[in-house]
Amino acid sequence: MVLATAVVAALGIAYLGSRDRPAGRIEIDRNDPAQVARGRDVYDERCASCHGVNLEGQPDWRVRLPNGRLPAPPHDESGHTWHHPDETLFAIVKRGLVPPNAPADYPSDMPAFGPILSDADIRAVLAYIESRWSPEVLKVRAEMIGAK
Repeated sequence: MVLATAVVAALGIAYLGSRDRPAGRIEIDRNDPAQVARGRDVYDERCASCHGVNLEGQPDWRVRLPNGRLPAPPHDESGHTWHHPDETLFAIVKRGLVPPNAPADYPSDMPAFGPILSDADIRAVLAYIESRWSPEVLKVRAEMIGAK
């Protein structure tokens, strides 16, 4: 009985840890030309209208609008995207700015793309964004968060 309980518990933990990682998980690889190309297409279609064609973000992105929301930040090196681990970036794109990646009831225009984009498309977008960062930023990021 104890063994059966341990097996069920282990399976439950494995399931919870893998529910966002379907079989055949595609890693975020800024050096994979196919993934980066797919990511650029998805970015152009779904992200560029807010975050800018060149990842530059919206003007005055650090200044709250009258409605309390912040403009879309840049994803280039002038922003803070590169300060976050891949898991956090993936979660924000998939679920929007909700806990644990933002305070409860945080006012944001960032939609949850999980219902629209596949996990592979989200990873491709992140690969495209990361492919645009300089070697210097990638080095600092790796030192900050242990990124590859």
